[in-house]
Parts: sequence; structure tokens; C-alpha cells
Amino acid sequence: MVPGIGGVLARNLVAYTGSAENVFSEPDKALIKIPGIGKVNAKRLKNSAVFERAEKELEFIRKYNIDVRFYTDKCYPRRLKACPDAPVILYSKGNVNADEERVVSIVGTRNATDYGKMICEQLISKFAERNYPILIVSGLAYGIDIQAHKMALKYGVPTAGVVGHGLDVIYPSLHAETARKMMGNGGLITDFPSGTKIDPSNFVRRNRVIAGLADATIVVESAEKGGALITAEIASSYNRDVFAFPGRVDETYSRGCNRIIRLNGASLIQDIDDLEFFMGWETQQKVQTVQPSLFVELTADEKKVVELLQREGELFIDQISSELRMPGSKVSALLLNMEFKSLLVVLPGKMYKLK
Repeated sequence: MVPGIGGVLARNLVAYTGSAENVFSEPDKALIKIPGIGKVNAKRLKNSAVFERAEKELEFIRKYNIDVRFYTDKCYPRRLKACPDAPVILYSKGNVNADEERVVSIVGTRNATDYGKMICEQLISKFAERNYPILIVSGLAYGIDIQAHKMALKYGVPTAGVVGHGLDVIYPSLHAETARKMMGNGGLITDFPSGTKIDPSNFVRRNRVIAGLADATIVVESAEKGGALITAEIASSYNRDVFAFPGRVDETYSRGCNRIIRLNGASLIQDIDDLEFFMGWETQQKVQTVQPSLFVELTADEKKVVELLQREGELFIDQISSELRMPGSKVSALLLNMEFKSLLVVLPGKMYKLK
């Protein structure tokens, strides 16, 4: 609620003071010394209007049964938590399992063609046929987004809409009925509090949540510029898999997909079989996990990785690097070597767990 305090500064404040509560009881002199705060932000943190606004938000949360997750909570989505610019707070409504076994974001142009709509339906119908645990994430916008949500509802696949405003409104209002239906098998997610004004910049900002929640982002249709390509770029920066469906060279809303494929920003897929191949889902379904030999000799660093994964279960490479305080390049080589020794399983989205 404090102007000028975004996710990065909020994390710094909590890290330096020890807790969110301590942030507001810390003396001004101590706050000013925290990197990025200074006198102006320190003064803002003491503004009583902030607490009044927060109280109103709490009333809204209780009245409408909104689920709230702070970034230090155990229930905060694990994939999103690994992203450096993840929201400090997430609001959600409905029945959303953001930590589903498989999560796919489907994005695209607001001017979806019949071709794009057909691709959405074919892909999501195949997810339903496979009957494995999966969540479809999109942005509830016109075009490909709403088509993805509608097809998920049609075929009984859980779906979550990430919106660029508070949960007191639905934008566009034309999609309110679809949003209502999603509550029973999915729901809505946002990092914006109630009363947030509808602003174009918010929809760009929410794209990081769409990308961060998923193992893979799929671009169905896009012009040469657009929000879908921004989401794909963000997903790539998170080391998540990005895919795109190709289209005709003379079709405006396939140019973005064709271009991102040509520049190696996304892998080309034509159907669910391609997606499963790239994600390793086909292998996971058909091959039983084999217990690694108990007599494999481990280096000191490998023992640290094994102990960490035994404790945490599954972690992204960035999380492993952070927990072990090792450079990413060293961790990457270490994990690759452990794969060769059949000690690890690589999950979708470049997440690791022990065999």
C-alpha cells in the first residue's frame, strides 16, 4: 500500500528488519540506511493513511472470501516464488491450485482468428483426454486468453485467470460470466488490491505472474508486437520453456509466432505430442522411476544437493543456487553431472528432484 515501495524494496525491508511487522516499527534512522529507502520512503512508511487503506482491504478480503498469500508463506506458489520480481502479495478467489503438478500458460493476440481458436480447443481437449493433473493459466483478455479459459471450462480442465486489477471488478466486463464459471474449477489471481484503477501498464505488469506461475508458456497467435510476446520474453528470462504455434507467412497474427520461432525465442510445436516431448511428460508417463544405486560415490557438493532436495522435495535451479550459495554456472554443471549419475529427475520448468 506504500507508494514507491515495490516488490524488490519490500523484500529488502523485510530482510533487513526481520519481518513485515518490524518494518513499521523500525526507527526512521534505521530505515533511511536500508538500500533504496532514503528519507522520502521512510516517511511514507510512517503515514497513517497506509494503515487505514490496509484496514479497508482486510474488510474486503473477509467479506468476499479472498485468499491472500505473502511471499514468505509456505502456500505461496512455488514456481512464482523462484522469480526475482514475484509479487510480495497474491490475491486469489475461487478454487485455484497454483502448485498443480503441471501448469501451462496459454497466451496470444486479442484479435484471435478461427485458426487460433481451433488450436486452443484442440490442445485443451487433448489435455482433458490425457487426464493428468494440469492447470491452464491465461489473462482473461479478449482473443486467445478468453478462448483458452472457455475451452478449459468446456472440457473440464482447471483454469486460472491472472488479471491486471483488483478482485472487486472484472475487466473486460463482457467476460464476467466466464470468470464466474471459473470459480468452481480454477478462479482468478492478481497482485493488485481492490480499488485499483484500470490502467494499461497494469496488464503488462501482470504478464510476469502469467509467466511465473507456469512450467511452460505457449503463444498461440501474435502479431509482431503484443502482450503475448512480452509474456514469452519474461518466461524465457525465468528459464521457463516457451513454445509457439507457427502460422501462414501472410497472416498478420502469425507473424509474431513465426518470428519468435525464427529467432529461437520459442520452440515450434504443432500439437500436444510435441509439447509432451519437449517437456518430458511422455517419458514421465511411460518410464518408471528407478532408485539410484546406494553405492554411487558423491562429491561434497553433490551431498549438499542431495540433502537439500531430501529436505525440500523439488526446487528450481535458481533456488538451489541461492540455498547452497553457489554461482548458477557451477550449480548447472553440478546438476548435469548428477543427472548422468541417475541421481536426479528434471521436471517441467527446469525443476529438480531426487530419483
